[in-house]
Amino acid sequence: MMAGLGSPLLTLLTVTALLLGPVHGQLSTSFYSYSCPSVYSTVRSAVSNALQSDPRAGAKLLRMFFHDCFVQGCDASVLLDDNTATGFTGEKTAPPNANSLGGFNVINSVKASLEIACPRTVSCADILAIAARDGVVLAGGPTWEVEVGRRDSTTASLSEANDLPGPFLTAAQQIRAFQRKGLNTNDLVALSGAHTYGKARCNLFQNRLSSSDPSMDATFRSTLQSSCGTPSAMVDLDQGTPVTFDTQYYTNLQMNRGLLTSDQTLASSSQTSRLVNTFTSQSAFFNQFTKSMLKLGRLGVLTGNQGQIRNICGKVN
Repeated sequence: MMAGLGSPLLTLLTVTALLLGPVHGQLSTSFYSYSCPSVYSTVRSAVSNALQSDPRAGAKLLRMFFHDCFVQGCDASVLLDDNTATGFTGEKTAPPNANSLGGFNVINSVKASLEIACPRTVSCADILAIAARDGVVLAGGPTWEVEVGRRDSTTASLSEANDLPGPFLTAAQQIRAFQRKGLNTNDLVALSGAHTYGKARCNLFQNRLSSSDPSMDATFRSTLQSSCGTPSAMVDLDQGTPVTFDTQYYTNLQMNRGLLTSDQTLASSSQTSRLVNTFTSQSAFFNQFTKSMLKLGRLGVLTGNQGQIRNICGKVN
């Protein structure tokens, strides 16, 4: 009798698995296979077009995804605008985000297109997750199947955004910040490898330009001093291959050519230096980076009936 009941149940589970693809919690790699199959090509096209005019577009999207997930989870709260009429305060004005985050236009463009193709179906949180992946792939980095099925928040947290891990933290401080989110040291060092492309303002590493800092290569320091005429000037995080997603970031750290304190400290700390050396191997770095991106993308997600599918990413319905 149990066998008779088990067979149809097993068949149902098998069919469900085939329809949904790999599943983690309520996220699935095939969530939009039938409801909006054009989502991936729409995002890829938008990111590709953005890169034509702005080589930093991919790095901006990846950074935005990290800043979103680290504040109340991967729920697109980072995309919400302040609204003085309703008294709503978003996260864009937090010091780690203000005049720093970019790529909002890419996400908004994709959302507008998808609202025509598949109205009220694809969340802004999922668009950001897919766009972050595509920005990595189109810069020569690894690919992975993005788990989707997130919903968008109706809230934001300026206070949490104010407390995002900053560029002046030591390795130990970064480890603790990541542990509070359920991420480990492998995740920290691999995700820091995102600094293999993109730019940073000089005021974020001005503290390292003094000749009294032994952790910075002298020639590298001289180059940076010449580039940083003003605190707002911007320089490449990776001076070797600035628009390519590769392992040069870790090689830079080995040579004391990490730009930020939070980067270079990974090479000097006994807790992280072994991983810096390991990730000079592309296969090791790419393998761990994709695993860590999947873990990051699962933080605090809203699914099912939680949250909403925003009509416009910058405001709550």
